[in-house]
Amino acid sequence: MTEPVIQLSEISEEVIQIKMQDKVNKNTFSSTLTEGLMSAYESIENNSKYKVVIVTGFDSYFASGGTQEDLLALSKGEANFSDRDLYSLALNCPIPVISAMQGHGIGGGFVMGLFADFVVLSRESIYTTNFMKYGFTPGMGATFILPQKLGIALAEDMMLSANNYRGDELSKRGIPFPVLPRAEVLDYAYDLAETLAEKPRVSLITLKDHLVSSLRRQLPLAIAQEVEMHKTTFHQPEVKERIETLFGK
Repeated sequence: MTEPVIQLSEISEEVIQIKMQDKVNKNTFSSTLTEGLMSAYESIENNSKYKVVIVTGFDSYFASGGTQEDLLALSKGEANFSDRDLYSLALNCPIPVISAMQGHGIGGGFVMGLFADFVVLSRESIYTTNFMKYGFTPGMGATFILPQKLGIALAEDMMLSANNYRGDELSKRGIPFPVLPRAEVLDYAYDLAETLAEKPRVSLITLKDHLVSSLRRQLPLAIAQEVEMHKTTFHQPEVKERIETLFGK
């Protein structure tokens, strides 16, 4: 039988795990993965017994960002990244979300992970906001959440250079998240989830709502600004050429 692209598993009565495992597409944002993620978060929001969500990937992949097909559609002006709201799923989830990024976080995949309340990286994996590699400005809320979570200096470095960074290199740069061997990432996330789940659900929801209220309020403006920048940067012939020749390399 074919594995589901999104697997929901109860780690305990109060902790739910979302595992992204689109092995064919290496967890790029295929329509199946996207729809599955949105459906998973919706079902979690409608279940009052859960207190914590863990989001993770498979093997050496966490999430790999937009598909080549989607990027080409964006370059032609046929769509906007904001047509599918993946970026704010963790932020708008009422209960705490842990991104257990055991594998590579590429482009929008890394950005999506940063919108969680807790982030855990692996030493071996690559993390990059590689939008400018293709010549277009970042989207998915990257220009907003990277400075918020990483600080302006590292955020500018990552977005302007579009370089790849191993988790251990980011740890040396002072990234404010645990960076562990890949084999230890999920165990750390499970222990953290257990600690959180000891608290009353109403209190977790109330405190998260307070802590992220400014992020939720400011994000729509940042998304609108990124869409405007895309109108300037995405439709250059060079961008289409870069997407066609550099994607996946």
